[in-house]
Amino acid sequence: MSYRTPHSLPKSLPTVTLDDVRGAQKMLSGVARMTAMEGSRYLSGLVGAPVHLKCENLQRTGSFKLRGAYVRIAGLLPEERAAGVVAASAGNHAQGVALASSLLGVRSTVFMPAGAPLPKVAATRDYGAEVRLHGQVVDETLAAAQEYADRTGAVFIHPFDHADIIAGQGTVGLEVLEQCPEVRSLVVGIGGGGLAAGIAVAVKALRPDVKVIGVQAAGAAAYPPSLAAGYPVSVENPATMADGIKVGRPGDVPFRLVEDLIDDVVTVSEDELSSALLLCLERAKMVVEPAGASPVAALMSDPKAFEGPVVALLSGGNVDPLLMQRILRHGMAAAGRYLSLRLRLTDRPGALATLLGVLSEVDANVLDVSHVRTDPRLGLTEAEVELHLETKGPEHCVEVGTALRAAGYTVIG
Repeated sequence: MSYRTPHSLPKSLPTVTLDDVRGAQKMLSGVARMTAMEGSRYLSGLVGAPVHLKCENLQRTGSFKLRGAYVRIAGLLPEERAAGVVAASAGNHAQGVALASSLLGVRSTVFMPAGAPLPKVAATRDYGAEVRLHGQVVDETLAAAQEYADRTGAVFIHPFDHADIIAGQGTVGLEVLEQCPEVRSLVVGIGGGGLAAGIAVAVKALRPDVKVIGVQAAGAAAYPPSLAAGYPVSVENPATMADGIKVGRPGDVPFRLVEDLIDDVVTVSEDELSSALLLCLERAKMVVEPAGASPVAALMSDPKAFEGPVVALLSGGNVDPLLMQRILRHGMAAAGRYLSLRLRLTDRPGALATLLGVLSEVDANVLDVSHVRTDPRLGLTEAEVELHLETKGPEHCVEVGTALRAAGYTVIG
């Protein structure tokens, strides 16, 4: 992964204090819910200490983003409100700005990429925003929103690089301390850094002994090189399924807070994100988007690295059903519950039925079969079969392969 030459931070940046977060909490009273804290027996067993899930996926609009958006818009001057607000987002921030604006009686325009999932576009419109589809990637959408703000005078609502946004997101940290006062480690996903920075401000001011650990997707991890350099570094072409934390450069304002207050930033792979999302669905009965599952992925990948009790923040649950379907398949494959293989067999009547009988005896569920009988690679009496199987885990995959070889089949992939 390559990095662009960074620019230095502005000499004077706004900061965020505990008083700012407490003020935001008062402002959000009756607007944002205090979301549930649920224990996880499975994760507690892995970590060897109590693990609790802070369920911001159950927040209004399906993520924490309403908190910061409402505080930012509520703090606008009357003339700024009259000009309206504009935002750019592929999902969660769009919905947060749309609902916050509607609650405050402010006109909102939200730019979204042309390929944004239809459920997210529809939800943003339903919350009251005018949605404009522009560009194929968020950077193009962001540029269009900024141009609109410059042209119309509308106030641009940044998703993370503003003190009011950070203060609003920090109210999650106050709730965690109230709901789980014995917490020793708080694990949170990081994209631009607004949520992690706000939480760290609140938690470290009240409980400096609590470790705050950030989690980034390995394919979009701008914070590790930025922290090493001492200033925000841009990552070229960030790539991850976790669009909620797919940010190429930390925000200037949250970066300094993260640098000063966060104890560590770790990364997780796409396989680990998929497995974590699947675990949230199966074990916790929680619909969580990949970014929201990133703290769970970190716990699963290195469970002994976290001092308990642990709180893992499920930051959002807005996942497109089609993406969810693909992620679940990927997660099941990563967990060893899907097995794809090719094998050769003699091309004779009943040969495929015999093969399926072997699979039935080892209790492998056949999802798909591709039977090729004519191919230059095959001998005159050969056929090739590609199988997609549902299995019970890695040990069962080994059992299936062993049974096939014992039956005389040549497994070639």
